[in-house]
This record gives sequence, structure tokens and C-alpha cells, in this order.
Amino acid sequence: MAVDVIMPQMGESIFEGTITKWLKKPGDKVERDEPLFEISTDKVDAEIPSPSAGVLKEIKVNEGQTVAIQTIVAVIDADGAGAVAAVPAPMPAPAKIETPKAAPAAAASVPSVVPKAAPPVPPPAAAAPTPSQMPSPNAPGSKVRSSPLVRRIAREHNVDLEQVAGTGAGGRVSKRDIQAAVEGAGAQAAPSAAPGPRASVAPAGGASASAVLETAVPREKMYFGHYEVKPMSVMRQRIAEHMVLSKRVSPHVYSVEEADVSGIVALRSRMKEKFEQETATKLSYMPFFIRAAVEGLHAFPTVNASADGASVVLHKECNIGVAVALDWGLIVPVIKNADEKNFLGLARTINDLAERARAKKLKPEEVTESTFSITNPGVFGGLFGLPVINQPNVAILGLGAIEKRPVVVDDAIAIRSMVYLTLSYDHRVVDGAVAHQFMAKVKHTLENWTESIL
Repeated sequence: MAVDVIMPQMGESIFEGTITKWLKKPGDKVERDEPLFEISTDKVDAEIPSPSAGVLKEIKVNEGQTVAIQTIVAVIDADGAGAVAAVPAPMPAPAKIETPKAAPAAAASVPSVVPKAAPPVPPPAAAAPTPSQMPSPNAPGSKVRSSPLVRRIAREHNVDLEQVAGTGAGGRVSKRDIQAAVEGAGAQAAPSAAPGPRASVAPAGGASASAVLETAVPREKMYFGHYEVKPMSVMRQRIAEHMVLSKRVSPHVYSVEEADVSGIVALRSRMKEKFEQETATKLSYMPFFIRAAVEGLHAFPTVNASADGASVVLHKECNIGVAVALDWGLIVPVIKNADEKNFLGLARTINDLAERARAKKLKPEEVTESTFSITNPGVFGGLFGLPVINQPNVAILGLGAIEKRPVVVDDAIAIRSMVYLTLSYDHRVVDGAVAHQFMAKVKHTLENWTESIL
């Protein structure tokens, strides 16, 4: 019996996904709920389990392709005896390219990047109309069906969604539709004489990426000597889009503070073994910093906000996003209602989210709705960093490395455990005075820790 494997809906507002890796190949045996393939969406990367035990008979969607939810991506022979269909031709891997020594007359030529071959698709029963030929289901006055990401891109580029033909299920405007509309508007507005050749980064699925991924300089300034071209992963593209958008939208300002965390370092050193024995949870420094940040957000709620045009959205919940470094990128899982958790609850939640982020087990709702973010370059030895704001937040706290330094205490030089704290904030919402008062509150909480950790 043949069992269809479909692209799942990984959240209410997610309507497409990109297959980043197949964990099985045609002919392999699979068990029910065994990881079958990995996907990347606008929200999260995840492993998708097999819906049935049997033999993987056919792969219909290649790695790197983006398809709508409910699309059949593979077929499993539940009886385990069916013939195995050929897998679609794999995407060619980028090869190392060496530029030959050229004659002086050809020195100014620009090397071209070989585009990735589009995966073959079965011919449709009838020629499908192009998006421009399709009647728009989003006539004026009707409700435009789209995801929050699509609406955000439309707002940033002043695109009227009612004028965009939706090619998704039921006429939904997909991310690919809005990107095509944005790039079409940009091409019309561009001057006829470009300052130099420009290259845009295309996602693995073949659709052109957002305009924020355009190359910033003419190609001849980067393609020289010996080099290798590697396409960005889907996650890397999402990070690039998100960071460029944040820098373009939010006027970033930075404040730096230094805190004496000798008391916390001594407490952790003294209680670490007992804490782990009694709670089966590792004791890190992050819960201390989250608790201090929550105290600061309660005292200065403007920092716990979002900017919506000419309005400021003051959030009543303290949902803290904590950046987790992965081997293949970065993700920010969110601790919902962090102010309602005790120290042990924070520690367990942090460890659980980090472990499942690295195992690609996070759910889409666990990486959304943050109201404030924290990143920790100090864990890699960084003295401090000036992070980019994680939209739609208006601030992000950066933690430097905790290290012993000579400082002046009561007119005497003492060796103390010190840490640099940085705050990147959106000057549309947060002023310098509020930012420094917030940082002072965080510093005071860390330096005068009184909360029991057990």
C-alpha cells in the first residue's frame, strides 16, 4: 500500500516549506515516526518524521525546493515490496572555480556564477497561466489571504497586497509572490544606467530572494584569484533578510555597562554540583541574566515593546528570546512569560529549548512572539558585542565574557569577576536616558543578587 508523505503545516501562519535535506534515499527502510527529511520555514528548521513504516519508494521534491503545504513530497510503500522509483536529478554541488591567467585585454571581464540547475518537474496536464495572467483573487474590498511575513514585506516595500496575484492555495499571496512584486517594482524604478553589474542571491529552490540579499558591490570586486562559490542555506538566507531588514528599519543606538558579578560567580561555583544533583539541570549563568533583564523590563516597559508605524505596542508579557548558536546558523527560541517562572523554571526552560534547537525539534510557536532578546557572545570568549535588534523587538541585550579584572573597590584595587553588558536599542522608541536606566537596573540586580536558586 502506497502512503503519501506531505509537506506539513508547521504553524498557523506557515503555508510553504523548503526541503533542506533528505535523511533517507529511495529503497531505504523507514520506521513510523523515524526522521525522514528536514525542512526550513519562515519560522524554524525541523525534522519531519515518517508517517508510516515501510520502504521509501519515491522522492518527488528535491533538496532545496520550496513547496506549499499539503504537497506530496515522497511516497512510502507500506508493504515494503514495491518497486523503487528514480529520485529526481540531484542539484549540482558548487565546484571550486579557479580563474585562469588572462591576457591583459581580458583582465576587466567579470566571471559569471554558474546558476544551480532547476530540478525537473513533471509536466502539468495543461499549461498553467503565469501569475500575471491569472485573475487576482484579491480584488479591492476583499480580504487578502497572506502570512504575517508576507504582510511585513509588503509594508516595508509599500506594496498593496490587493494588487498582487496570489498563486498559493485558494489564491493566497505567498512569499514568492510578494518578492516577485517587490523586485518588479524595483526594476521599474531603477535607473537605466546601473553603476555596475550586480548579483542577487537565489534560494536553493530557484526562486529569487528578497531584494535585501542583493550584492552590495560590482562582482569584479569580489571574484578574483582562486575562490569557491557556495550558495547560502535557507536558514542563512532568512538570517540575512532579517538582519538587513532590522538595520534598515530601526535606527540602532548602543549603550555599554560593566557589572561586578563576583557574587553570582561564587554562588554558582558553590551550588553548581548540588543544583545539578537535585534538579537534573545544568546551572549556567543565563538564568541570572534573564532574571535581571526581566526586572529591568518591569521597571522600564518601553524597552519591552514593538514599533508599528506611528504607534508603540507595549507588551504586557515578558517573552525573552535567547539566541542559540547552531553549527549551521542561529535561532532564537523564546521563553514565554519569563517573569512568571522561578529560577529553576528558567534554567530548565533554557536548557530544554537550546537542546531541542540543536536537535531541530523546536515548534514554530517556540520561536515567535518574543518581546525582548538576549545574545551571549561571551560564551565564545567575546569581550562584548553590539548585536542587531531582533525584530519586532526594540532592544537586545548582549552579554560579554565573565573574566577577572582589577577594579577599584572602596579606594583599593581588588580582583573581581566583571562582565560587559551592551544594549542595542531602537531610537524610534527608546531614548538614551531610558536605555541607561534600564541597564542600571540590570546591573543592580546582578550585583545585589538575593533570590534563592533552589
